[in-house]
Amino acid sequence: MTLKQIEQIFKDTAYIRTGGSAEELKCAEYIVSKCAEMGLSAALEPFEVDMATMKQAKLIIDGREIPCKGYLNAGCADIEAPLCYIPSTDAYSMSLVKDKIVLMDSGVSYWVFKDLMENGALGYITHDGNANYADRDIDQKELRGYVSEGAKLPGVNINIKDAIAIVNSEAKTAHIILEQDEYKGTSHNVVLDMPGDRDEYIVLSAHYDSTSLSQGAYDNMSGSVGLLGIAEYFANNPHSYGLRFVWCGSEERGLLGSKAYVAAHEEELAKFALNINLDMIGSIMGKFFAACTTEDKLVSYIKYFALEHGVIMDAVQEVYSSDSTPFADNGVPAVSFARHAPQRAAEIHNSYDTMAVMSWQRMAEDIDFLCRFTSRMANAVKCPVAREIPENMKEKLDIYLNRKRDKK
Repeated sequence: MTLKQIEQIFKDTAYIRTGGSAEELKCAEYIVSKCAEMGLSAALEPFEVDMATMKQAKLIIDGREIPCKGYLNAGCADIEAPLCYIPSTDAYSMSLVKDKIVLMDSGVSYWVFKDLMENGALGYITHDGNANYADRDIDQKELRGYVSEGAKLPGVNINIKDAIAIVNSEAKTAHIILEQDEYKGTSHNVVLDMPGDRDEYIVLSAHYDSTSLSQGAYDNMSGSVGLLGIAEYFANNPHSYGLRFVWCGSEERGLLGSKAYVAAHEEELAKFALNINLDMIGSIMGKFFAACTTEDKLVSYIKYFALEHGVIMDAVQEVYSSDSTPFADNGVPAVSFARHAPQRAAEIHNSYDTMAVMSWQRMAEDIDFLCRFTSRMANAVKCPVAREIPENMKEKLDIYLNRKRDKK
């Protein structure tokens, strides 16, 4: 894949593509077309996702309307109550929220939501953005289904500048109005199968969706382009193991695409020797990184392999917040590769994630390394990674997937 081809793909996909949207489908079809140009046949696999159309979202603080976006799939409401600011979500802070609307410094994670419900909160206000930036962007949040488990609690998201002003004014009362239509929609995975000489597979994954403010160049069209580059390489080079490429939809909504894939392909998972996941590569600045939800031996292997090829890289044994996690949770050893840029050099989940933070030369270098690593695994007499998830990683998977609360 040439630098010009890499650049063109980023230009062609420089738009917001949230999970379940028409733009996400447009991007999925584009990936299929890029595979076809290589003589490869990829297909769309649809899966169901929760969707909502917001008709009205208002936040009124002490009689003054504050710009906001309502949480999708959080129901409809018209509530007014005392305002309570909690900078922490510890047990004492949660004991203060009964019959109040809560302004929080955290997001609405699984355990935070459960604590809000159990302690009798009537609604919540979250914030994002940066107090030092000129923009007043507000991200479109949603109450995720696996967080709420069918319960509804209204909430809105605001810009951090307004959150600071609310706390500074010692505001007393909040009024939230939400009106929305909720329904079932469709997101898509893109799947490319490249059989090998044996009936076992290396499965490669990357997500192609973005968040509501972001063109998602770094997070994660970069990983999606990486998969295209690897597919192009193996279209012209041998591989003993079969290769399965999965471009995942709706990752930003809670790994929904990879969760849907492993559920739909449960009977095939025993044939998967390893998952190689790409999530944020090719940035101008930053160090290459590998998170291995595998035996610890792979950590050392990757460090040595990188040194052998003159690549500066760190590797750790860890559960990564990306599409590798559902594979690992279903017994498939998984490694996620990323190039971690300094925050001030490349940000994600906001309007600053554009092509401006990317390097086409760095993309080509990262793809080259990933082709070499994948080739080593795919052409091994036997994939050297033990097909088991260590107990310490199972513990972390339980915590990440909300089956167990982190005591820390």
